[in-house]
Amino acid sequence: MLKFTFFLLFLLPLSFMKNMFWTVQNMLFLLSFLFIFFNYYSNYWMSLSYFLGCDMISYGLILLSMWICSLMLMASESVNKYSNYKNLFLLNLILLLLFLYLTFSSMSLFMFYLFFESSLIPTMFLILGWGYQPERLQAGIYLLFYTLLASLPMLVAIFYLLNYFNSMNFYLMINNLFNYEMLYLGMIFAFLVKMPMFLVHLWLPKAHVEAPVSGSMILAGIMLKLGGYGLLRVFSFLQLLGLRFNFIWISISLVGGVLVSFVCLRQTDLKALIAYSSVAHMGIVLSGLMTLTYWGFCGSYSLMIAHGLCSSGLFCLANISYERLGSRSLLINKGLLNFMPSMTLWWFLLSSANMAAPPTLNLLGEISLLNSIVSWSWITMIMISFLSFFSAAYTLYLYAFSQHGKMYSGLYSVSGGKNREYLVLLLHWFPLNLLILKSEMCTLWL
Repeated sequence: MLKFTFFLLFLLPLSFMKNMFWTVQNMLFLLSFLFIFFNYYSNYWMSLSYFLGCDMISYGLILLSMWICSLMLMASESVNKYSNYKNLFLLNLILLLLFLYLTFSSMSLFMFYLFFESSLIPTMFLILGWGYQPERLQAGIYLLFYTLLASLPMLVAIFYLLNYFNSMNFYLMINNLFNYEMLYLGMIFAFLVKMPMFLVHLWLPKAHVEAPVSGSMILAGIMLKLGGYGLLRVFSFLQLLGLRFNFIWISISLVGGVLVSFVCLRQTDLKALIAYSSVAHMGIVLSGLMTLTYWGFCGSYSLMIAHGLCSSGLFCLANISYERLGSRSLLINKGLLNFMPSMTLWWFLLSSANMAAPPTLNLLGEISLLNSIVSWSWITMIMISFLSFFSAAYTLYLYAFSQHGKMYSGLYSVSGGKNREYLVLLLHWFPLNLLILKSEMCTLWL
């Protein structure tokens, strides 16, 4: 595991050399492919070093992080083109990837917490430094305070565990069942805010709308998955408490998912719509995870990976039309079918993935999650049916409203996409549909 860490560390000086933007991007792709070839991970921790290790859950999420980070560089060509502090941008991005890599592969709970919080800092710099509107300051503060305040109780809970076990290793804690409510709340609340669960989700749409395309991609692609990953790890020793209290979180998430879908249906900002749809999707992930069933765990993991690719791709699309039209409003982004005909295909493919059409990985994840949630209680069927229906409704609204209709009169030409943009979109969509063929990676890791 250390070899990948050193690879990333040695990329840092590269970001300060002249004309190294695409070199760094190619190196990150090389790193992703190297990591793909290391897929001998099972559900035990493998390839251990002093504090790093990797099992099946980490493997998928690390791979997703590397992939999304390489695509982030490809999507933010404007930073390179206008020399918008591109060296610092590269430095920030490599540091972010390093922190994410260490978060997912650390075996000790405290190390996980440390890097979990550190990954917040480069993200905040991305939003504050390369964001668009002056409100980005408020968005950055929101992001920082929501996640920091929620995870302070978790630090106390971690030290309580250290005092109890004299160890922080995930695998040594797995067989203990606690019956201590404050510990449960402390350990779990940080992850609920990070997911984000409905009621503590307000930082997410703000951060997305103000972030540059790379910030949105990393937020949707990886940051929301940190919460799910943490929950998968800590529920191994919080099962008793989970069985008692999880109904609260499931109820909030399912009702919240439906309410957020309603909010989606009246958005006029492309990015805000995609951001709120993320909240609805993560609501289902959270509910399935909280049922503590095999189907729930595997389904939430599959949907986390699928949503990372799909949501990130949609943010790329929103940015592509933003670069052409200078606005993200749906009132101006109309009739894009006339304006960018070839891009409509990608809008269609990624929107259909967003509403879990076959053969995407989203479908596999959602079916497993529906299984787990309904087997937990059949009353959830009411909310789930609403959620599925409205999720299709807002996705169709996004697609139909932006692609069809009269073109905005201020646009006077047809504008094709660049090869680079098509490549970015292909690299989001292709793994999404390819992974369904190798779905045992996502569903048979427990």
